[in-house]
Amino acid sequence: MNWGIMFFVNSVLFGLGLSMDAFSISLANGLNEPLMKKKKMTAVAGIFGVAQGLMPMLGWICVHTIVKYFSAFEKFIPWIALVLLSFIGIKMLVEGLKQSEEVEKKPVTYKALLFEAVATSIDALSVGFTIAEYKLLQAVVCAVIIMAVTFFICLVGVHLGKKVGTKFSGRATVFGGLILILVGIEIFITGII
Repeated sequence: MNWGIMFFVNSVLFGLGLSMDAFSISLANGLNEPLMKKKKMTAVAGIFGVAQGLMPMLGWICVHTIVKYFSAFEKFIPWIALVLLSFIGIKMLVEGLKQSEEVEKKPVTYKALLFEAVATSIDALSVGFTIAEYKLLQAVVCAVIIMAVTFFICLVGVHLGKKVGTKFSGRATVFGGLILILVGIEIFITGII
């Protein structure tokens, strides 16, 4: 592909498409931790942005090096996303059902964020096949655009989740857990179809 307006439009569209799952999870994290500080909100968006940008690059590298091994791994992507997101979602659901209105919510841990980021971005590996004809610099620029788009979309998601989370307090963790489970199921279903 040549450097041109369509290259940048396609990169932004990749970013928008890939960031939708991360947006949902960011929303759930905001629901779960309505008192989240701006620094942590930025970290949440950053972690998702980096993951969504790195995975297509990893896919691009796989296409140019070990494509036959990646093809065998690709069928497990929906299963991995389903298991990781369901595990985290069920844990949030159980905690939300156990806690009373007065109990302060547990903050989202960075370990959980990493699991969520990997689970939502693992399907972005296959974008590496789509951008396989890109030269290295083009692939890197595309990944950076995906990263930036995801960052801003996830920042909006966390902010919206916080707003709603403070209004619905105890039920927000349950809702956030349900979102994670549903996103995992959606990735699984679209991955096996």
